[in-house]
Amino acid sequence: MKSAVIVFPGSNCDRDAHDAIERVTGQAPAMVWHQETALPEGTDFVMVPGGFSYGDYLRCGAMASHSAIMPAIIAHAATGAPILGVCNGFQILTECGLLPGALMRNAQLKFICEETPITVANANTRFTSRYSANAKLIIPIAHHDGNYFADNETLIGLENEGQVVFRYGANPNGSANDIAGLINEQGNVLGMMPHPERAVDAKHGGTDGLALFESLLGSA
Repeated sequence: MKSAVIVFPGSNCDRDAHDAIERVTGQAPAMVWHQETALPEGTDFVMVPGGFSYGDYLRCGAMASHSAIMPAIIAHAATGAPILGVCNGFQILTECGLLPGALMRNAQLKFICEETPITVANANTRFTSRYSANAKLIIPIAHHDGNYFADNETLIGLENEGQVVFRYGANPNGSANDIAGLINEQGNVLGMMPHPERAVDAKHGGTDGLALFESLLGSA
């Protein structure tokens, strides 16, 4: 599977994303600058990484969602191709309409950087097939605006359709229904605030994020 990682001004997890993908596939992903207007030919998987695109000015992910590469990503998602947005990437995917809801300021109005427990709420997705149902994971978080919000009708729909993929074990930011990650209705776009790409190497603190990339990309 050919992969691409999108790089915005202010991205700071693009190298972690690169290394996680290369670890699993044995093939380095293309690093695509946000001003490009097309994905590399033959791209299958696209990852929109974490960071602070455009310094989080205006609203987290809002400016990045209008970058030149975004129409290509939206069109790619429409084909059913897998898209993963982590942290700022999740914010960007909500801002551009690929995922419902919004990421608001953390309830305690403070930046949070810590390892946090999350639960696999749906193991029957292309992103989580190598996890067991209700698996307990420890994944790092690092955000100021990770408080997931959606109206009640949207939340009910997400729950009923199994679109909630990850939940916080101890809600760190006030997210509705303890939502840490969710997929779109088609099941090919995942957004999550925790950083699985930072949990793929035991030497760096843990490997609980590895199965996400293995589920999607297969073992090298």
